[in-house]
Amino acid sequence: MLELLAPAGSMEALTAAVQNGADAVYLGFGDFNARRNAKNFTEADFAAAVSYCHLRDTKVYLTLNTLLTDRELPAAADLARRASDLGADAVLVQDLGVLRAVKQAAPDLPVHASTQMTVHNLDGVKLCADLGMTRAVLSRELSAEAIGYICDRSPIEIEVFGHGALCMCYSGQCFFSAVVGERSGNRGLCAQPCRMKYGWGGKPDGYPLSLKDSCMASRLRQIRKLGVTCLKLEGRMKRPEYVAVVTRIYSTLIKEDRMPSADELRDLELAFSREGFTQGYFDDKKGPQMFGVRDEKTPEPKELFAQARQSYAQENQRVDVRFYAMVRPGEPAQVGVEDKDGRVVTASGPVPEKAQNLPLTAEQVEKQLSRTGGTPYRCAGVKALVEPGLNLPLAVLNALRREVLEGLSQKRQELPKRRTGEYKPGVRYEDPVGAPRLTVAVRRASQLSSDLLNQTPAILYVPAQELAEHPHYIKNLSRETKLGVILPRIIWDREWEKNREYLEKARELGATEALVGNLGMARAARELGFTLRGDFGIPVFNAQSLKELKRLGFTSATASFELKLAQIRDLSKAIELEAIVYGRLPLMLTENCIIKNRTGACACEGENTLTDRKGERFPVVKAPGCRSEILNSRKLFLADKPEWKRCGLTYARLLFTTENPWECVQALERYRDGSTWSPSQFTRGLYYRGVE
Repeated sequence: MLELLAPAGSMEALTAAVQNGADAVYLGFGDFNARRNAKNFTEADFAAAVSYCHLRDTKVYLTLNTLLTDRELPAAADLARRASDLGADAVLVQDLGVLRAVKQAAPDLPVHASTQMTVHNLDGVKLCADLGMTRAVLSRELSAEAIGYICDRSPIEIEVFGHGALCMCYSGQCFFSAVVGERSGNRGLCAQPCRMKYGWGGKPDGYPLSLKDSCMASRLRQIRKLGVTCLKLEGRMKRPEYVAVVTRIYSTLIKEDRMPSADELRDLELAFSREGFTQGYFDDKKGPQMFGVRDEKTPEPKELFAQARQSYAQENQRVDVRFYAMVRPGEPAQVGVEDKDGRVVTASGPVPEKAQNLPLTAEQVEKQLSRTGGTPYRCAGVKALVEPGLNLPLAVLNALRREVLEGLSQKRQELPKRRTGEYKPGVRYEDPVGAPRLTVAVRRASQLSSDLLNQTPAILYVPAQELAEHPHYIKNLSRETKLGVILPRIIWDREWEKNREYLEKARELGATEALVGNLGMARAARELGFTLRGDFGIPVFNAQSLKELKRLGFTSATASFELKLAQIRDLSKAIELEAIVYGRLPLMLTENCIIKNRTGACACEGENTLTDRKGERFPVVKAPGCRSEILNSRKLFLADKPEWKRCGLTYARLLFTTENPWECVQALERYRDGSTWSPSQFTRGLYYRGVE
């Protein structure tokens, strides 16, 4: 049966989820999770939560799904070890360095790939399996067809989101909150910029980035048939009553294998919605109908939430057990209980006496043992052997029932026997000597000019499709410049055939390097003979990530631009490290084409600019696969600063997006100290101020 995974932002929310039928809950323990503003659990709370859940046949998944610095990794590894010792059933991670630390400190604790890893194709799932993960949480943007294709071929469990808020950007690829507000979504403090007002034509008069909540209540049969293991409900920041309502409805629908009623759909909408719900991604029907906002004046559904509170104010029996009893002359009375996992507890009572009046019957024994009210246990059957003519007080049977259930509870809450280890950061690698070599990445082949190529950047990165379709732009490329292809950060399985053609063409044109922005693209690039270089879409926030990428065959990686320059300098660099030092930083990568949503037609090649409430203008450009990419309003500019040259970088990248060919040349000359050019407006990014 489809596992139902519910959010637990507090102990009350956890109780609400369990008592309303959740098969598993996910929660944060400490500060290293993607909802740092939730009421995350202390160690004592976590221990109590695991005991509470395991007693009631509910699994507990720890969220450790944020990017962490080298200074934070020891504490995170220790947290994972303690969580494993306390009985956590799995841990969710995003950061490859965190994965490496968890495997050292808690080698027997199962690991799930968080949706923050942007796992969205079969190769990505297979790589998660190669990394030792037992489950992958797929990107929320995938259609039923795409999910089914992965499930049919996946070597590990697949989890999908079923209900709740949808991020506008692919999870793990959003930098909007960090770059604009210094609160990193990848660090668990998203400021939700997609819920703010934006507009076209200079007027922030709408909400083009605010998606409705997802609601898969009417798609549960289809999801189960696709082969999905687990359905996740979003909402660790939501109140317990919301958790109770949503969990109860989804649990009921899964168990009864039916469609939702009109009343159930109404209750879901009353609990929380943004002008209704959407199934657009699952149905592969994107567009403006998927968008909506929350009316903050919407009154609280007091009656619904009062009923919800009642649903978890008392114990709801959910653990099936079977009782056994034997009452024979001259022998102590025996009572046993067994749960579905084969745990058995027995107890002995007094020797029954010969009946003077009415003898004890099997029916009376069954009736007494089945009285499990006030406990998590539901009697699924009693098998009683009672020989005739005997008497045993009913109070004795009640006491024996309580004794075996207490014993069973203790067994169900026993901590697993797991190995523990020690996190070891390992050897430190020396930084390369000298200033980094300059690399150039363009968005369009037409940005390349002879003047640019004549400056012989160390590596020239061109999008695979652009290079394949416009090879004449590189005819003057120097042999001193390595030619690289930029792979899209998102390639669905149905898009692979065309992208493989682009890569093969690029290889024929002399490309040797592949800039890989998602782990799901690594295998194909490696099979075609490319040197693997990690792009910013594979986040590098600590030295352990670099070690893991080295193990996976990467020659270089790109430092997260959410790091300070000082933090980049302090990284132990197991492989060559590159950093973006110029250009419009990418803020969002969206499956919904917001340009088409606006115009009703494809209009990617024109100038499209979103304006926020502060008057900042964010270019929106076409991304591969008819997707949209939102770029920062200001260009990153560091040419007049010396610190980027002293960070131990092998390469420093100039990222050209909206620049014309002349601007590209001017920027490259400036970074070579050959001019005084600078953008009219620019930012230092996060390299000095950092993020929370």
